[in-house]
Amino acid sequence: MTSAPEATALLAQPATSAGAKRGSLISLLLAVVLIPAVLGSSKTIFNDGDVSWHIATGQWILAHRSIPHVDPFSFTWGGKPWVPIEWFSEVILGASYRVGAYAGVAAVVTLALMALHAIVFANASRYVRALIAIIPMDFVLVPMLFARPHLLVWPLLAVWMWLMLRARERERAPPLASALLMSLWANLHGSFVLGILIAGLFGLEALVFSTDRRRVLRQWLPFGIACVAAVFINANGIAGLVYPLHIENLRMLPLIDEWKPSNPRVTPFAFTMLALTLALIAWKRPRLLWTRWLLLAGMLGLAILQVRHQAMLAIIAAMVLPEGFGRGGVESDRPDRAAIIVAAAAALALIVARAVLPLSPVENEANPWKLIAAVPAQYRSQPVLNGYSMGGPLILAGIRPFIDGRGDMYGDALVADYVRITSGDRTALDAAVKEWNIRWAIFPRQSHVTGILDRSSGWRRIASDEAGSVWVRTTR
Repeated sequence: MTSAPEATALLAQPATSAGAKRGSLISLLLAVVLIPAVLGSSKTIFNDGDVSWHIATGQWILAHRSIPHVDPFSFTWGGKPWVPIEWFSEVILGASYRVGAYAGVAAVVTLALMALHAIVFANASRYVRALIAIIPMDFVLVPMLFARPHLLVWPLLAVWMWLMLRARERERAPPLASALLMSLWANLHGSFVLGILIAGLFGLEALVFSTDRRRVLRQWLPFGIACVAAVFINANGIAGLVYPLHIENLRMLPLIDEWKPSNPRVTPFAFTMLALTLALIAWKRPRLLWTRWLLLAGMLGLAILQVRHQAMLAIIAAMVLPEGFGRGGVESDRPDRAAIIVAAAAALALIVARAVLPLSPVENEANPWKLIAAVPAQYRSQPVLNGYSMGGPLILAGIRPFIDGRGDMYGDALVADYVRITSGDRTALDAAVKEWNIRWAIFPRQSHVTGILDRSSGWRRIASDEAGSVWVRTTR
């Protein structure tokens, strides 16, 4: 275990070499401007059906000037309770779409990525070549790089980590006002619980390694209380605070890709980066306080349990590990003021360009716009049975879906029935058609439902393209 004097030494501010300052501009432009601009301009950020319903929710909130507490979109759950815990992220996405369509959304994504990279760069460049931290992080983030609320929280997580790290360097708690970031987090995304846990762990670290524990308690205890109080400032009240616990207790979670356990076949880059990082740790033996190792180990456990935690692990590791590696004598590249000004100007220019230049997603099951346009007008208001990822685009097109990416809202029973349908269970399909009076269907090409509908005399295929097919029911 690291002693208190050693802990103080580990937290000391490292010096920055003159050579690192001279060579910082190219590294800064690449890490903070060019890489985020390329990632944010990729059409793949729209390759998730949830993007559409998040945008539609933001537009609904802007149009009605209120937050929905019952589902306004589907016909299977319409009018029943819904807790939109990501409402503020959705307002941002909806507003950007209203202003600049998909290009506007891409500009917001680019801005968020630049902010994330800037924070990681600023922290890492004090200790190591910042790209050493940023490139592995990006390899992990890319498979989860979608224009959804979780991405807007990434820079907030980095800021929160920076606040904790700087507070420990200065041997004091973060400013009390910074606890309000937890209120912002609680309105952006349900992962705000992680922010509370991180603050608690750093408070514990301060208590364990301080020689004046009374002073630590006087500083960190009010900050912790303020953090907990701040999350109560949210548009959903108590329901918004307990909803993450409700989600974790749903039996249908393993049916959704991002909630499944991590698998090297699904996210090979994440496991590759993990293996390389562990090998580098074994080789260089970075010096970190045991509390930092505990944080990394806990996040690794969460990332193994659920794919969606991989991004959080990558960001936290990119913020924590550089300090340990930097003490092995690796040259840093902390930028000077001139480099920062040039990078900021370049970033602003690219964000504006991204917002102005047109951008359209690739036609696929997450964006089946041609297929939706082929649906006859008389069917668009009728009950539809749809592919899961197609639910969001249907909502954005003004069509009420059977189901969409809000599986946590629909609950275990409806999702389980839907999974039986999409697994090729003809009995479950017929039961749903009868119960909900389904009049038409839209599914991607690879769905098991495709063969069933094509072989049924009561259904007729009326449209088909690379995204999927549309059928109408020919019998009552």
